[in-house]
Amino acid sequence: MLRRLLPFSALSLVACGSPTIVSRKEGGASSLTCRVPLSLPVPYLIIEQVTRMQCQEQTSCSQVLRVLQSHYVHNKGWCDVAFNFLAGNDGKVYEGVGWHVQGLHTQGYNNVSLGIAFFGSKIGSSPSPAALPATEDLIFFAILNGYLSPKYIHPFLLKEETCLVPQHSEIPKKVCPNIITRTAWEARETHCSQMNLPAKFVIIIHTAGESCNESADCLIRVRDTQSFHMDKQDFCDIAYHFLVGQDGVVYEGVGWTIEGSHTYGYNDIALGIVFMGNFVEKPPNEASLEAAQSLIQCAVAMGYLASNYLLMGHSDVSNILSPGQALYNIIKTWPHLKH
Repeated sequence: MLRRLLPFSALSLVACGSPTIVSRKEGGASSLTCRVPLSLPVPYLIIEQVTRMQCQEQTSCSQVLRVLQSHYVHNKGWCDVAFNFLAGNDGKVYEGVGWHVQGLHTQGYNNVSLGIAFFGSKIGSSPSPAALPATEDLIFFAILNGYLSPKYIHPFLLKEETCLVPQHSEIPKKVCPNIITRTAWEARETHCSQMNLPAKFVIIIHTAGESCNESADCLIRVRDTQSFHMDKQDFCDIAYHFLVGQDGVVYEGVGWTIEGSHTYGYNDIALGIVFMGNFVEKPPNEASLEAAQSLIQCAVAMGYLASNYLLMGHSDVSNILSPGQALYNIIKTWPHLKH
């Protein structure tokens, strides 16, 4: 999917203050390994938006930044996070690769630009009232200190939406949803049995607990779920193949190739997809429903799920209320439902 960069008007250099910059060390980022220097001051400014990775305060913004760093390093094979700086909804600026090192945000511009990203909620959403002035302050600071030319250019560009999913060259990125890897949510190392692939069934489940609307909260929920399943229920790992948050993001559970522990008799032949939350009375939001449907399409495209798979609710194969009637009413309209 293509998107245009967020518009950014020319600045009045008399109205800006000093930005509050959270350093890499303060945010808990791993050591910077990028080494290609910027020749300062740079003539270009690139403004971007990282979708579905919103955060409201320093702890969650720092955690989301660490997730992004892990994604770029482990999934894309880059030296670090793509941007020089990121602006949070808390009105603070978070150091990416910083002032002196080239980012990896925009091919053809990395060596002549500063890349600044907003933590966004969805494609096309406006920066928060706190993030926008923080970014203006950062740009003023950059000009004042010789990092950015006073006559900088903000080019109009088309760029692909950020997608947190391991790259498969034969699969178009738009087929798959955002997937936060086990490495990114700091999963415990386990050794479980392998799946019988391709899977023949998809089973839709809900956790019946609290939902999560922000990525930082969902990360905590996923880690807590793994600990509960391993420490309290004696499972070899988290029970589900993938977990879906109300932030519209998919979180890797045991993943595509490992057997789950979600449904007796189906764990080795069915992908267990769980919505984090209780959906007996109220259904999940549209973003999470779209993410789950995209995940199923992705599984078929990548060969992990048979093209003639059957879709079932958890209650179809277990004496349980999951996935909740409100969610079940929706999946009854999805393709491949087992009648």
